[in-house]
Amino acid sequence: MNSRTAVVTGGSRGIGAAIALRLAEEGMDVAITYAGNEQAAADVVRRIEALGRRGYAVRADSGDAAEAAGSVEWAADTLGRLDVLVNNAGVGVLGPIGGLSLADIDRVLAVNVRGAFLSAQAASERMGPGGRIVTIGSCMTQRVPGPGGTLYAMSKSALSGMTKALARELGGRGITANLVHPGPVDTDMNPADGPYAKSQADMTAVGRFGRPEEVASMVAYLAGEQAAYVTGAEFSVDGGHAA
Repeated sequence: MNSRTAVVTGGSRGIGAAIALRLAEEGMDVAITYAGNEQAAADVVRRIEALGRRGYAVRADSGDAAEAAGSVEWAADTLGRLDVLVNNAGVGVLGPIGGLSLADIDRVLAVNVRGAFLSAQAASERMGPGGRIVTIGSCMTQRVPGPGGTLYAMSKSALSGMTKALARELGGRGITANLVHPGPVDTDMNPADGPYAKSQADMTAVGRFGRPEEVASMVAYLAGEQAAYVTGAEFSVDGGHAA
């Protein structure tokens, strides 16, 4: 994989940062996008470079149509080629359906659905045989354990249809598309010691939160050469949340 390259959207923290670093460990040069925390993005780039790989960061709002596509094009130009896209950027707005505003709906769909589609569209134009598109979904597409998740679950469920259609459309070119559904994962947005952590952990079969690196390991496999015959598939890394 020494000459392979990747772009990870939303790669400055949490699962995205873990994925970016794991791909660098696997020998890839990696570009990440970030929405606002320039310092966190710079730290990820330094850690990529410490692994002996090229690292880049670009500020981009995945909810902005031009920036979602443009950041992938920028990454391909900067890296010199594009082999892997990890659609990781996402937002979550939870709450009773009656309390969700039109702005909430538009924002979640713009980032989680339209942004992912436009990133994949831009990446597919730059990829050759061996290209990989890996999208990050959610365990809430498999099981919604309580009220308040309608908008978020809907947005992440749309990625299933997108992934299957991408697999069909791009398979003849040797490009695969797969979807990874994390369960509760210990990040700054959803810490394992947070106020709602115990109830989430109790919903899993293993009784704990996952680590970002555990999700990253699945992504690294799907992004690698050994996964060439895996496409249009969905993988749960959720500790048995959907069991």
